[in-house]
Amino acid sequence: MNLDLSQFNDIDFENIGAWPKLVKVVFATLLAICVFVGSYFLFVSDALDALNAEQQKEQQLKSDFKSKYQLAANLKLYREQLAVMEVQFAELLKMLPSQNEMPGLLDDITFVATDAGLRINSLDWDSEIVREFYIEFPINIAVSGDYHQLGHLVSGVAKLPRIVSLHDFVIKRDDSGGLAMDILAKTYRFKEGAELPAEKGASK
Repeated sequence: MNLDLSQFNDIDFENIGAWPKLVKVVFATLLAICVFVGSYFLFVSDALDALNAEQQKEQQLKSDFKSKYQLAANLKLYREQLAVMEVQFAELLKMLPSQNEMPGLLDDITFVATDAGLRINSLDWDSEIVREFYIEFPINIAVSGDYHQLGHLVSGVAKLPRIVSLHDFVIKRDDSGGLAMDILAKTYRFKEGAELPAEKGASK
């Protein structure tokens, strides 16, 4: 079919039936293209946008489900670990001296020092220090002896059944040529009614 552009010069839109066949074909093709493009922007484009939005929503839901599934899977392990921590904490509390045992702790340290062969220059309580969850009970210790005896004291205090920590070691020569050691020992007692951070978080 030869394309004769002169056929398009005198087309009458009021008498479409009289158009040449070629003009009808071209016009129909252009009309179909216009309808297709218009339909795309009117319907398909909105549908694609909605589909993309749904796909993004689906991905977000999958991500949320995965996170919640992992949380649920780890919940049992978390509870088991929490139970173990509670047991360990209870054991630690047992190692802290009670109010009735505090005076006897000085006797225990005195025994360890004398058993090591040290001369006790002073051994007495200092002012207690109140912390958020516990109370510190400092003990000022001053002893004299040799390195071996001082080592026995540190080792013996560490083996006491109640928790006692040692701080601020100061060792110097005394007037007799031996060694004098000043040391700060601390024991602790959990504050009655104090709420630990983990318990605060669980109660929220």
